[in-house]
Amino acid sequence: MGRSNAGGAKARLDSGAASVAVPVAGTAILLIDVINDLAFAGSAPLVAQADAMAAPLARLKRRAAAAGVPTIYINDNFGQWRSDFRRTVAHCTARSSPGRRISQRLRPTARDYFVLKPKHSGFFDTGLDTLLEALHVRRVILTGIAGNICVLFTANDAYMRGYTIFAPADCIVSNTTAENDHALRQITTVMKGNVAVSARLTFTGPRDRSRARSR
Repeated sequence: MGRSNAGGAKARLDSGAASVAVPVAGTAILLIDVINDLAFAGSAPLVAQADAMAAPLARLKRRAAAAGVPTIYINDNFGQWRSDFRRTVAHCTARSSPGRRISQRLRPTARDYFVLKPKHSGFFDTGLDTLLEALHVRRVILTGIAGNICVLFTANDAYMRGYTIFAPADCIVSNTTAENDHALRQITTVMKGNVAVSARLTFTGPRDRSRARSR
């Protein structure tokens, strides 16, 4: 199997660099297409990449939740217009799904939000704009599969809407290292995003009290 797609980007980041402060208020973490059966011809390399990504992404999600940062799952509907997210989770975590280990490790909790998307971008023909506005979000942490397609399209639309973008390099994967590195370069240079690895992201400021009271 291939090595981690994020390897090239991570190698360019100074492991001794200072942490990156991410304010709790106004931030959301977006998990893009991580609930995924990955059932297509030639998916084995991507399954391996996503499996390696799942651990750091799960840790980042736990830290974000503990700080009070909302988690939003953005997922393909796989053309199943009569489906819903619960059915998608059940399908992708089934024994027959090549992506079951990733989907099981990253499965949502009752506190998480979800948006089903019909196309590549999480913003196209979805309620994501409205949800982010309701949560008073000004910056997004983009993670998931695939970096050069759905993550990149979502990053592009987030940038055009004025959101500050974080895209931790170890929490985004594509079919190949070259494709993933290209996507991260686009996010960095064109969309002014920060691709520091997840362990360097430090959540700062008070917990979102309004959200905590709603739970």
